[in-house]
Amino acid sequence: MKAVILLSGGLDSSTILYKAQADGCECHAISFDYQQRHRQELKSALAVAQKATIAQHQVVNFDLRQWGGSALTDDTIDLPQERSLDEMSQNIPVTYVPARNTIFLSFALGYAEAIAAERVYIGVNALDYSGYPDCRPDYIEAMQEVFRLGTKQGREGQPIKIVAPLINLKKTEIIQLGNQLGVPWELTWSCYAAGDVACGVCDSCRLRLAAFAELGLVDPLTYAS
Repeated sequence: MKAVILLSGGLDSSTILYKAQADGCECHAISFDYQQRHRQELKSALAVAQKATIAQHQVVNFDLRQWGGSALTDDTIDLPQERSLDEMSQNIPVTYVPARNTIFLSFALGYAEAIAAERVYIGVNALDYSGYPDCRPDYIEAMQEVFRLGTKQGREGQPIKIVAPLINLKKTEIIQLGNQLGVPWELTWSCYAAGDVACGVCDSCRLRLAAFAELGLVDPLTYAS
């Protein structure tokens, strides 16, 4: 079974890569250089892909800074820092990138159909405190219908399946799954800030650190604070 894996280099996407391998898939990873603030994640994506010894790893380049609209693509928008988990859960944050997963899934769909893949794996999670609109079950269900209606494979009765194994898991449960699968956490990157060392205070760092701490585990990454 052949699968395309959306691989950012983060904790969630690295876990789904290893999950796809455990599911018996021949894995073809796709990462995106969209001129994001946290470009360190691309280095992590490459390292994770190499460690996993997958069939192929593609990096697609485009520039979402042309539009901005997110703290990840516009340096004039400050990253939220040192927020509590309760504060993170109040509203969709400024780190939401407009339509990012729709863009990513469109590339992944084209890639998957071109190589006759049966699946596309994505590490969306509806229980993260940020509550991004394009990480929720109803969104994935709608995109599955797009996959069916918008492709030759779909119209011929063999639609490419979107697999989102983490969508209803807590961050702690994702880490536990990753531990079972042997995900190399030391190679992953979750921080939203630019730099070679994770900041430790952005929402993504705090979510990650809190989950490791809740499990009584030490995150192998180095943090600035």
